[in-house]
Amino acid sequence: MTARDEAERIGTTLDALAAAFPKATVLLADDGSRDATAALAAARRVETVASGRRRGKGQAASLACARAIELGGERSTYVLCDADLGASAAFLAPLGDLVASGVADLAIAAFERPLGGGFGVALGFARWAVRRTTGVVLAAPISGQRALTGEALAAALPFAGGFGLELAMTIDALRRQARVVELRLPLEHRWTGRNLIGFWHRARQLGDLVVVYRRRRPASSGSGRQRRRAPS
Repeated sequence: MTARDEAERIGTTLDALAAAFPKATVLLADDGSRDATAALAAARRVETVASGRRRGKGQAASLACARAIELGGERSTYVLCDADLGASAAFLAPLGDLVASGVADLAIAAFERPLGGGFGVALGFARWAVRRTTGVVLAAPISGQRALTGEALAAALPFAGGFGLELAMTIDALRRQARVVELRLPLEHRWTGRNLIGFWHRARQLGDLVVVYRRRRPASSGSGRQRRRAPS
């Protein structure tokens, strides 16, 4: 689970995860939180893998996922999520089931009722980037709520920096011919509004997505790819 300054919601999220995955080991990827995020996790006996200072979501998640593989190995199923899901994190169990049952190598959660204060530019770009690089049409290519096989997780490490980790993971998995499945779930999260902070956050996100695409874009101008939609 990734977090930065999520003291307001992390306790509820962790309690919901414990209900959804009662036998799972939970790790917190803390990206330099300045509040009680790590302390609240420790109170619930959750191991925190701290980046020490703010390095970006991708870098913090890379450290925690490397630690997770040390503990669980490549034969385990791993569920990644954000700390701001709150009580809705209890609905993540079917995502892990898709991977554990062998249906998918990478399962991505699409929000049934997407919430956000932006205009959808970052998401639209990510959808286009996945289609342009792989020919696959996805609804939620930058969702942070996803489950992977241990093999798929190890292949994705280290993650792309910042907010580019999900897009890079998705494109790379599809290019490896991994089985990628989307599943709509009744999830909720904290969202940024149409204010200066919100627009700055989304501008940084879009910038990271553009970097990911530039490093993975097709060599030729002609696509030559046939569109195909991922199962849902």
